[in-house]
Amino acid sequence: MNSKYSNGLTEFSILTLLCKSLDSFLTVRFYLFICFFLSVVTLLSAQKKNADYRLHIRKTFSPVTIDGIIDEEAWKETDVAKDFFMVLPEDKGKSQQLSEVRMCYDDKNIYLSAVFYNNIPGPYYVESLRRDFSFGKNDNFLIFIDPFNNQTTGFSFGANAAGAQWDGTMNNGGKVDLNWDSKWISKVKQEEDKWVLEMAVPFKSIRYKKGVKEWGINFSRLDLKTSEKSSWTPIPRQFPTASLAYSGVLVWDEAPPEPGINFSLIPYVLGSASNNSNEKTTDYETKIGGDVKFALSSALNLDLTINPDFSQVEVDQQIVNLDRFELFYPEKRQFFLENADLFANFGYGNIRPFFSRRIGLDVPIHAGIRLSGNLNENWRMGLMDMQTASDEETGLPSQNFAALSFQRKVFSQSSIGLMFVNKQSINYPEETDEYYDLYPKFNRNLGLEYNLASYNNLWTGKAFIFKSFSPDESGNGFTQAANIEYKKQDWNFGIKEEYVDKDYRAEVGFVPRNNYFKINPFVGYLFYPKKNKKLLSHGPKWISIYYFDDDFKKTDNLNLLQYFLNFRNRSSFKITLINEFVELLEPFDPTGTDKPELPAGSRHHWNALRMNYSSKPQSMFTYKIGGRVGGYYQDGSWMSVDNELGYRFQPYVSLSSVISYNNINMPAPYNTTEFWLVGAKADITFTNKLFFATLFQYNQQTKNFNLNSRFQWRYQPASDLFLVYTYNDLLPPFDERTHSLTLKLVYWFNK
Repeated sequence: MNSKYSNGLTEFSILTLLCKSLDSFLTVRFYLFICFFLSVVTLLSAQKKNADYRLHIRKTFSPVTIDGIIDEEAWKETDVAKDFFMVLPEDKGKSQQLSEVRMCYDDKNIYLSAVFYNNIPGPYYVESLRRDFSFGKNDNFLIFIDPFNNQTTGFSFGANAAGAQWDGTMNNGGKVDLNWDSKWISKVKQEEDKWVLEMAVPFKSIRYKKGVKEWGINFSRLDLKTSEKSSWTPIPRQFPTASLAYSGVLVWDEAPPEPGINFSLIPYVLGSASNNSNEKTTDYETKIGGDVKFALSSALNLDLTINPDFSQVEVDQQIVNLDRFELFYPEKRQFFLENADLFANFGYGNIRPFFSRRIGLDVPIHAGIRLSGNLNENWRMGLMDMQTASDEETGLPSQNFAALSFQRKVFSQSSIGLMFVNKQSINYPEETDEYYDLYPKFNRNLGLEYNLASYNNLWTGKAFIFKSFSPDESGNGFTQAANIEYKKQDWNFGIKEEYVDKDYRAEVGFVPRNNYFKINPFVGYLFYPKKNKKLLSHGPKWISIYYFDDDFKKTDNLNLLQYFLNFRNRSSFKITLINEFVELLEPFDPTGTDKPELPAGSRHHWNALRMNYSSKPQSMFTYKIGGRVGGYYQDGSWMSVDNELGYRFQPYVSLSSVISYNNINMPAPYNTTEFWLVGAKADITFTNKLFFATLFQYNQQTKNFNLNSRFQWRYQPASDLFLVYTYNDLLPPFDERTHSLTLKLVYWFNK
């Protein structure tokens, strides 16, 4: 049979089986919507867009010294990636700022050298020397590597013009997770008309399949003097240069060498002292633990952790909370972050069957294991198991958290995923119904997910269904959702629907709201004026969100009409008209300050206006300012002003602040409620290995003041010394103060 039609039949069979598996859970309208959603991809599968852009990499037998000076013999024998395409502000034609990239390798490392010329004199713009810098605030160069050539996963490395490093793992065809750190070296040299980068990445620091001689690859440069973003391969400006769908091909002269034994031992030792004003005592603690990393193959990694500690992790940024539901705070602990997409990307932001932050925040983690990575070019897997301690004071038993996921690539960039999550309580202090009700014996989630990404990224989307299992019937429910989006340069439109059963429970997830059906259409359009030297694009966007209960009765709706102005210097302005209706499902204090609650069932409707402006990132002084005026609950009013200010003495000092003021005016007994949120941060980077940061925050709404200062010395690649001071003050009526000082040493042994 002709392969063209054979592939089509295979795709149709997969879609049909998936739709049938969902049919027992969904209504007819959901069934038809999902089948249509999945079938779209059969029309969109095609060859890789930029497969004709090929860079040959050859083995060198000459030594390469990473010093930012390209004078080795190895660089004279390489192909050159040049003639970059402009992506922003226009995506037509070649870049005006010339770039040249060369690559070679030996038995241990991949080498890259790059020269970035400037035809406009002036200083380079960098935020600081801190690792994993903000892309849009630095002159920088990035490389995106797709070792499996599957257009979905990979690695990213790079540097800014001052030499600060960037590294991360890639997932979902173009998202970069900067929480991943690996061992590699680089050096930058600056000259008046150019800056030069040299780097060496050990084969042991990445994952790839044995014997594969063609990898996906692309190079990206941002030059803030000209506001020009460029790419080795052509990419439409609505997509990031990290988009693997638009990567070229790195062609090896022979298969990359096997990395051999790849084993890392990362122990730590710490000492800490903490003081509580109420207890008037000082507690001292010494702790030892660490991680083990072992490569089971060149693409599959096993991680073990024993007695992990996360004291050096930066504290959460406080925010004003006027929401009726739980707020989401991202995971920051290192052990949970590598290959995190295999666990954290299932579901939506507000329907997460797995959320690692539920593990070990209130009690210590004894140990954990994680197996994650690529099985081959089409299959990925993730397995995690964590064991926590018990708490005799609260009666919390020891708990085991396990998650298993599989992901199968289909079509160009799409995938089908399966996930199972289990939380098991063991060793109860007493075998009583009271403890069983407070801490159920188990909670499990099992689900299937389909991620859509067309070969050219114009169509993206997702569809999933999850079922929960608990000891009691009130925890045996399901959730289902789907969305599809079209994104071209001018048009952007799509629709999302969600359903969460009243009995769906994800105790290891993040599901702040149950018992609703939600529909969310949106459409936007951008104009690109050709003769305007300051304005790059502008246009409207309409977003509508409606919530319904089981009887399809409306409980909430939010309508937004926005207008965007995007300027060539990378500044932007947005104005939003807001129309909102809420029927309270349970009592709620709309001020978030422990005032009387509005009754459940009360209905509220208001209109409001919001404006936001972000300044250009090239200035030493940068700012964002926004504000809201309009109605609020019970025919009241809510006015807010917020801003973010920043100033840098590049590349060594970056100062920033966040200030927010809220004024809520409602009928008695609420009357007028005012509160401030103030935060300030100083980030000092003495070198690209020596850092100091301090953050203080004051939240008048929660009556909380805290200070966090952290000194970090990266004395060897991936090995650190931390000194962390934390002060937290709960103001009256709470009146409690705590201090802590921690010294932590981490060393990375690698074989």
